[in-house]
Amino acid sequence: MEGGPEAASKQEFTEFWKRATSSPYIMRLALSAGIGGLLFGYDTGVISGALLYIREDFVEVDKKLWLQEVIVSMAVAGAIIGAALGGWMNDMLGRKISILGADIVFFLGAIVMAIAPAPWVLVVGRILVGFGVGIASMTSPLYISEASPAAIRGALVCINGLLITFGQFLSYLINLAFTTTPGTWRWMLGVAGLPAVVQFVLMLTLPESPRWLYNQGKENESRKILEKIYRADEIEGEIKAMREAIEQEKQEEGLIGQTLGEKMKAAFSNVAVRRGLYAGVTAQVAQQFVGINTVMYYSPTIVQFAGIASKSTALALSLVTSGLNAVGSILSMLCIDKYGRRKLMLLSLIAIIVCLLTLTGVFYQAATTAPPIDNVDTLSFGANATCQAYLDAPNVSSWNCMKCLKAECAFCASTGGNHLPGACLAETKEVRAVCGEQKRVWFSDGCPSKIGVLAVIVLGLYILAYSPGMGSVPWVLNSEIYPLRFRGMCGGIAAVSNWCANLIVSLTFLSLIHALGAAGTFLLFAGFSTIGLVAIYLLVPETKGLQFEEVEKLLQKGFNPCDCTNPKTDEEKASTSK
Repeated sequence: MEGGPEAASKQEFTEFWKRATSSPYIMRLALSAGIGGLLFGYDTGVISGALLYIREDFVEVDKKLWLQEVIVSMAVAGAIIGAALGGWMNDMLGRKISILGADIVFFLGAIVMAIAPAPWVLVVGRILVGFGVGIASMTSPLYISEASPAAIRGALVCINGLLITFGQFLSYLINLAFTTTPGTWRWMLGVAGLPAVVQFVLMLTLPESPRWLYNQGKENESRKILEKIYRADEIEGEIKAMREAIEQEKQEEGLIGQTLGEKMKAAFSNVAVRRGLYAGVTAQVAQQFVGINTVMYYSPTIVQFAGIASKSTALALSLVTSGLNAVGSILSMLCIDKYGRRKLMLLSLIAIIVCLLTLTGVFYQAATTAPPIDNVDTLSFGANATCQAYLDAPNVSSWNCMKCLKAECAFCASTGGNHLPGACLAETKEVRAVCGEQKRVWFSDGCPSKIGVLAVIVLGLYILAYSPGMGSVPWVLNSEIYPLRFRGMCGGIAAVSNWCANLIVSLTFLSLIHALGAAGTFLLFAGFSTIGLVAIYLLVPETKGLQFEEVEKLLQKGFNPCDCTNPKTDEEKASTSK
């Protein structure tokens, strides 16, 4: 069988390492498919730095907040379509063909973005890239999961999560590398096509998922693949488990039907599938509403909100937070098969809430202690250079840097120091140049703050709290919680839920910052995270070390949220230990 109960109860990274070294084919398969995660991560991270330079090339992007949000979030809109079609593609065409198709679309999108002559072309490229990411986001973990022994399935699927974080880290390195190169953002976005080409070539040399092949009646092909993955004494048990699942599926096939509508109806009338969807969709939506992709999409911008004006410094600090994300993914690989999916998510959410509340306090303090506006200094730049809202204000004595920025103007710091009173000026390239000529620092996204570094530190702790639990586990959970006959469709539904939540968050973040301030926005995410904590506690069972068929039985039976033990019954443990 897929790892017995004793292995499941002692899952550790050493077991993963032993399996991987004794069968390098497993690692080759997991790493090749996991490049889909790298594409996902690279696209998430690269736009955060590229946006700073896109704003410089296209004046309308710099002036229109909604256009910045559209450029960022259209990749998410494309991913929703990709994830929705991905479920059908996985069931009808197979996991391998779906990944190859995702690579082709992603590569085309990267080329379109790199040569975009106008913002609308850039948006088209973002939609194409998102389409590829959407397919890959739900197919890669599914492919890895179905070709993994249960004893190390969680760790192997976490490779996909690790490569997502590595992709984000790589994107910040690429961003830094091209900051002084002509064409900056075009190179940043165009380089994304290279990993897609690499994965396409590697996947051509790999087989289809053995479970999908068995489900298509190709038993001999499935066995040959299993022989490369499983130990000799496990193969027959695995084939028996797949055979029983297929026989059950065939018995139900007449009742389920073949059309998408019939399958949807059958899925929602099946109590195990419904409970699986409650758990899977809850985990995916909660993953986004903790606010993580606001940090990944807008990380340099958030750093600038904290009062760090330099683009290169903001990108460098974002690189640190991305590195911590990778560290958290490694921790997830070490812990997920030892401590379980449910516990990791709950602990992760508690730590996330603490970090978000701390960020709320830090940004509130930064806003209330922002440097005041020096009226004489401001007017010395001339009426044409002064912020129009400041000139029209009846009481300018109450103005500080934060109020100046909310009026869509910019703060030119004092020559005596960034934290002293400065000038509130019109946000134009010409006025910015005048400010720079006087050796003064220009702030247009955030105000100078003595506690800005503290905000970056807490941001790093937030990433470290998120990555081992809410970062990786929802994808692992969704790769193993659905019955085989509904896995592609249900995985697509959960992925679409994830991307819809992602779209809502990424499309509204800058507007929320403008309306509520950074402190109010992070407080809102803390509230969402608390709701997610309660929902996961009530709806998500533990699936650690269970075969796919055992997970289905667990969902059929139902579970008690207060019972934190391994869901195998004493009778099952006794029978398998003999």
